[in-house]
Amino acid sequence: MNKHQDSEVLNDDKTKHSLLAPGMLIPFLMITALFPLWGFANDITNPMVAAFGTVMEISTAKAALVQLAFYGGYATMAIPAALFVRKHSYKKGIMLGLALYATGALLFYPAAKFEVFGFFLGSLYILTFGLAFLETTANPFILSMGDERTATQRLNLAQAFNPIGSLLGMFVASKFILVALDSDIRNEMGELVFTSLDEAQKAVIRTHDLGIIRNPYVILGFVVIAMLVVIGLTKMPKRLKNENKTSASASFKRLFKNGKYKEGVLAQLFYVAAQIMCWTFIIQYAGNLGIPKAEAQNYNIVAMSIFLVSRFISTFLMKYVNSRKLLMIFAFGAMATISGVILIDGIIGLYLLVATSAFMSLMFPTIYGIALNGLSEEDSALGAAGLVMAIVGGALMPILQGLMIDMESIGPLSGVNFSCILPFICFCFIAFYGYRTLKVYQ
Repeated sequence: MNKHQDSEVLNDDKTKHSLLAPGMLIPFLMITALFPLWGFANDITNPMVAAFGTVMEISTAKAALVQLAFYGGYATMAIPAALFVRKHSYKKGIMLGLALYATGALLFYPAAKFEVFGFFLGSLYILTFGLAFLETTANPFILSMGDERTATQRLNLAQAFNPIGSLLGMFVASKFILVALDSDIRNEMGELVFTSLDEAQKAVIRTHDLGIIRNPYVILGFVVIAMLVVIGLTKMPKRLKNENKTSASASFKRLFKNGKYKEGVLAQLFYVAAQIMCWTFIIQYAGNLGIPKAEAQNYNIVAMSIFLVSRFISTFLMKYVNSRKLLMIFAFGAMATISGVILIDGIIGLYLLVATSAFMSLMFPTIYGIALNGLSEEDSALGAAGLVMAIVGGALMPILQGLMIDMESIGPLSGVNFSCILPFICFCFIAFYGYRTLKVYQ
């Protein structure tokens, strides 16, 4: 049997395969501990679209540039990160990623001092340079830590800890940022008081609120520095076998000819776009129902809790059900709930938007594992870069969704409801990819 044979083809094999190779437990635990770090950054940042929109008095579309800066950093740095790891080691890639992450987070201090929206965007952009290094390095490292037959399951297990960081990020955003923003205080009619104030009063509130937004990022920067020290002192496998046998250009050519991989990159782009749209605009959807931002963030926390539980459940199910089939089934489930969000106004639509997280849970690591399955180790690093670059989907579509929301209404539907047609389209492609990998790329 070829060592790169598809793991999903062997789902019916009764032989038990170990989740980890001998001696990989400590490296697995250390690298898995990094996954909550980018989960925290992602989900403390999502609510900042709404927060910056109010405090800086900018449109939803312009505020969504937060996502362009955040996820654009992935697109910029993914390939350089992969080339760096290819030349050096997983450990050095992780340490450089942590250093860039900490730098971007600490830059929030001068950004708040100068009160320039573009400075905040630049800080997030640098921060995600670090995240690009971490994800480009950590995901293929986890995949390589054992039998290829259990690679997708192993990555799903590691990725299951990512939502723990996400939940913490949402909690901090809800309990320490959004609730403390003076710009979000409303009168008895549910209208923002901030918009009716004169410029001097607004300036005082803006300084206060930007300081509130700044503080968690600065604290995060010091936490990441501590993690950098711990990783630096921990022994990791320096290199894996079969390294750098061919040039990077040869790897690119092989990847370009691999249909399962290319379609996987597109599926990942659409998945991340759908995820960010669903989670970022829960607050806007709730706000459309008159729910304040701090309270609306609680719905994000519920969504992430559902996501976390569902990811552990889906990881367990992969022991018995083909992961490609699960991907297709979950995509159909997401299409069903998002259809309800589009067509049903009011609190039921909000509940369905939250419920969509149950179906999104397995998508990222499963698409990742399927797309890289069967690649040689030397191709996997650059292949991982392409899948990380696909995270740029989280930068592009939220801006389009913001433009739809700013229109307020499109025919009989509100702009918020109609904008959810974008994640519906994304889930359609993911279902198609699941079907293709199940029936075509066997």
